[in-house]
Amino acid sequence: MSTRRRAGLAAAAVATLALTAACGSSTEQSAGTATTDHVQPAGQGTSDYGYGSSGGAGGAGGQAGGDTGGNAPQAAPSAGKLALHQDTELGPVVTDAKGMTLYRFDKDTADPSKSNCSGSCATTWPVVPADGATAPAGIDKSKLGSVTRADGTKQLTIGGWPAYRYVKDTEPGDTKGQGVGGTWNALDADGKKAGAQKPGDVSVFDHPQLGSILVDGEGRTLYRFNKDSAWPMKFGCNDACLDTWKPAKPADRSKLNGIAPKLISTVTRPDGTRQLAVDCWPVYWFTGDKEPGDINGQGKMGLWFAVSKEGKKITTTP
Repeated sequence: MSTRRRAGLAAAAVATLALTAACGSSTEQSAGTATTDHVQPAGQGTSDYGYGSSGGAGGAGGQAGGDTGGNAPQAAPSAGKLALHQDTELGPVVTDAKGMTLYRFDKDTADPSKSNCSGSCATTWPVVPADGATAPAGIDKSKLGSVTRADGTKQLTIGGWPAYRYVKDTEPGDTKGQGVGGTWNALDADGKKAGAQKPGDVSVFDHPQLGSILVDGEGRTLYRFNKDSAWPMKFGCNDACLDTWKPAKPADRSKLNGIAPKLISTVTRPDGTRQLAVDCWPVYWFTGDKEPGDINGQGKMGLWFAVSKEGKKITTTP
């Protein structure tokens, strides 16, 4: 073979190798670009709820996590059975089944229900799906609803307000989203902004089944016992009874919400313990109540009853 022919074949081989390498580089770069454009990088807490990036297009498509490239994002977790958490600053706030606070957005509307948070907004404030959400005792189930978003998914509403989680809330009971941008607020049981009425030593809670009932500073329902008496003072709950029904702590009259101070007093039990009294009746909380709005003690043995804001016993049995 001539020297000229060998040189020509070598040049062709080099060109072929260069072309192959370039195609390989092009394919890898294309895959890398697709991943960068359409899959939310790890971090900032967004992966906690399975959301992808907004894809840069805005609109409600942000919930879908991109239309090409990368793996499809997981669906957002259902809220499950909602709950009420007693926050020391905000009072009762709605949480999902895992204790994560749910929020509302001032730029949304409740009547009609409409979400105006999409794209990158919905990455920071993940939408709560409507499917699988149920109400606890303290939330009127008629307050739960749904709104269909632009991408066809159904979002949970409470009192008409679309519900969201916040990516910076990492532990049950966190309320780091409260007041963000002056437009985000934790939800209360009616869909209103939590914190409108600060919690007090004794407060009024609007219960969906019993109406306005009294709760203590931790949001627990207060009960009175038919075997007690207001005048003359008599305590019918003693010894083993006190393992289940705990005497409520005395209240500061300057820290009341929704109840007349004249109805609040303190009584001293035979063992020297000081106990809250409402309209002169000693009141208790029930160890079987686990969260604000629970009324598991109502009507127990036909002797235990929640107390109205007027200080009267409520005999309604759910």
